[in-house]
Formats: sequence, C-alpha cells, structure tokens
Amino acid sequence: MSREKSFQDLVELMRRLRDEGGCPWDKEQTHQSLKPYLVEETYEVIDAIDENDTEALKEELGDLLFQIFFHSQIAGEKGEFDIGGVMKACLDKMTSRHPHVFGEERLRTAEEVIKMWNKIKMEEKKDEEEKSVLGTLPKHLPALQKAHKIQKKASRVGFDWERVEDVIAKVEEELEEVKEAMVQGSYEDIEEEIGDLLFAAANLSRFLKVSPEEALHKTVKKFIRRFRRIESELAARGKDIEECSLEEMDMIWEASKKG
Repeated sequence: MSREKSFQDLVELMRRLRDEGGCPWDKEQTHQSLKPYLVEETYEVIDAIDENDTEALKEELGDLLFQIFFHSQIAGEKGEFDIGGVMKACLDKMTSRHPHVFGEERLRTAEEVIKMWNKIKMEEKKDEEEKSVLGTLPKHLPALQKAHKIQKKASRVGFDWERVEDVIAKVEEELEEVKEAMVQGSYEDIEEEIGDLLFAAANLSRFLKVSPEEALHKTVKKFIRRFRRIESELAARGKDIEECSLEEMDMIWEASKKG
C-alpha cells in the first residue's frame, strides 16, 4: 500500500466515523473530551519504547497518530483547519528551525543546534512572557518535567551552580527548612518547603544529567515490584497483609532488595 493511499484512507476513515451513519461515540467527541486519550496514547508509546517492543511501538504510534487525525477532523468540521494544515504548519516550522540543513547556516555540534533553535523560537514569540528566557511551558506538563525544563533554560544563560557540591548543599538546606516548617509552620509553609526540596532535588538530577521524571518512574516501578514480593510471600505463608506487623513486612522488603 502506498504512503499516499494510506494517508487518504485514514482521512476518509476519520471522516466516515464522524459523518451521518458513523459511530455515535466518535460523533460526540470534542477537543476537550479527547484530552485524556491523547495523554494516555502518549504514555503507551513511552511504555512501548521502555519495553523495547517494536511491534507495540508501531501499534501505539498508530493510536497516537489517530488522535491527531481525530482533532484535525473536528477542527475541519468547524472550518478552522484540517490535517493538511497541520502538516503544512509542521513542515514550515521544522524547515525554519533547521537553517543549517535547509539554508546557508553552518552548524557543527548538537550544542550549536540547540542555541540556534532557541534563538529562532525567541524571534518567533509575540508577547513579553513568551520572549522570556524561560518561555512558556504546557500547563499540564508533569511538575518534575517542568522543573527540569525551566532549570535547563536558566542554565543556558549562566544562571546555575558551578559545583555539584553546592547543589547538594542546597538540597540539604531545603530539607532542614522542611524540618523547621514541620515544627513551627502551617500546612502552607510545609507545602512550600516540600516544593522547594523537590525543586532542589530535580536540579541536582539535572546537574548530574539524570532525568528526574525517568529516575522517579524507575523508583516507583522498583517499589511496586518489591511490595508485590511482600504480598506474594505473605500469601504463600497464608497470612493477610493487613494483619501483619511492619517488622514482618520490612524483613521481606529487605530480602527483596538482595534478591
């Protein structure tokens, strides 16, 4: 099947799903109602990448692509834009953002490319907030990712620590402030200091070139694996986890760390 035919087939399939005689559920959807599915499909793509499963990746990329066609169809019905407009906007942006490939600019390293990319983005922005070095970030971006991105942006203009020891000291300082807030602060004070501590920890991970989102994700998976080991071990002993002591669970936990 040719690429052009595959593309047109998908355009036609999406139109029919939303048309008279199409699918009742698909016809009811809006940009707002589809938001959870867009996020879900994105994370399923990430799961396939993490599992190094190429067949799953192909399938999940298709599901994600379908969401783009879905939103484009809804917009087209309102006379706003269609999938062709989405593709043209993408082609125009990627061409203008790569003058070293499609123009006369000559860049040799990835670092030079990033600087040029950010310079072009700044020139494209229209209001003062967007022209800030920090730029604008999606409101729903996970907080750890947002912290990481903001810190990287600030670092590019020299607003950064010089030594990792200083970053570690900042984490320790924020931890002490959490302890102080626990003794004499309000809930709001504790919340603020916890936020500062998490921000400092995210900064340390960035300084060490570790993604805080990925690091925490792997730790959560590790916790789940070890906790399920506790559940399995207790079930094998004929015990109910809710009736076991912390000491008994902790012994299995420690054993799972070694195994």
